[in-house]
Amino acid sequence: MDERIKAGMLAFSKAGRDLGTLYLIVKADSRFVWLADGRYKTRNSPKKKNRHHIQVIKKECVSDPNALTDVEIKRLLKIYRKSE
Repeated sequence: MDERIKAGMLAFSKAGRDLGTLYLIVKADSRFVWLADGRYKTRNSPKKKNRHHIQVIKKECVSDPNALTDVEIKRLLKIYRKSE
């Protein structure tokens, strides 16, 4: 298990209905991560997903993701998509 996955990183979903969706990791433990996109999955109601079903793409993106609003999360993900 990859213990280096932590809150504040950006990740793509590798499995499920949301395959290919870009998320911000708002919380992580040894088995699951909680993901937010600011629109459908908000910071207060994140998506719970198995750690094996995500691909981390940017490490150390945000130091404290809980300080961000949903609008700021959407903006952060939009800026990342444009920079690709």
